[in-house]
Amino acid sequence: MSDDAIIFSVHDGLAHLTLNRPERLNAVGPDAIALWHRYAGEIADRDDIRAVLFDANGRAFCAGGDVRAMSELGGDGTSAGQVVTELADAIHAGHRMLRESAKPIVAAVQGPVAGGGLGFMLVADLIVASDRATFASRYADIGLTPDCGVSTLLPEAVGTRRALELTLTSRTLTAAEALDWGLVTEVVPADEVATRARAIAETWLTGASAAFGEAKRLVRSGLSREFQAALDDEARTIGAAFDTPEAAARVAAFAGRSARG
Repeated sequence: MSDDAIIFSVHDGLAHLTLNRPERLNAVGPDAIALWHRYAGEIADRDDIRAVLFDANGRAFCAGGDVRAMSELGGDGTSAGQVVTELADAIHAGHRMLRESAKPIVAAVQGPVAGGGLGFMLVADLIVASDRATFASRYADIGLTPDCGVSTLLPEAVGTRRALELTLTSRTLTAAEALDWGLVTEVVPADEVATRARAIAETWLTGASAAFGEAKRLVRSGLSREFQAALDDEARTIGAAFDTPEAAARVAAFAGRSARG
């Protein structure tokens, strides 16, 4: 297995993106964020890519941002919050490139999704989830605010009222509840997730690929301007939240627990 935080390959028109920090529940740190931005741009620009399969290694799909890594940011006159804002901007740029591209994306979600992981997942156009997957926000637990597009992508998927419930409480959705809410497209047994997601991608490749891609682009394009404004607000807000005493204490406590395993 590659040591890269994200593995990327292209074969016969299919781009394959894999989150690859299983030991950290695929929480994204600076290295993963840089790769996300780079590969999103490559997917958007390459004419030989016609569809995208997005998945993750290990038992979790994505636990959001790497809080332990974020707790060590800052220095030399730069606050941790300023660095978090810059990292959020890089994630958001990648999200926007993927969302606006004429390349349909299917996500294979094999395990838990939390925090910013919801935003990464919701960049996909179709989401195949394991019946063992769970979905939660958890931002308030560490005194932070939504990022990774969650404040826009989550209400777009499930509606404002349910997005607020998930964001403002400690509720964790089961896969069945996520399907009922419209958070995911379909739920299958755990051992069928990868096969089902790849089958969807292959229908795009063997069918009218250009039409599928342009249909995705048209459906997604309606909110593009509002989406960018929301992403900018998100990045500023989580950066400011990160520098508050409450968040600093909660992040430090979380990072300490995480370091102890």
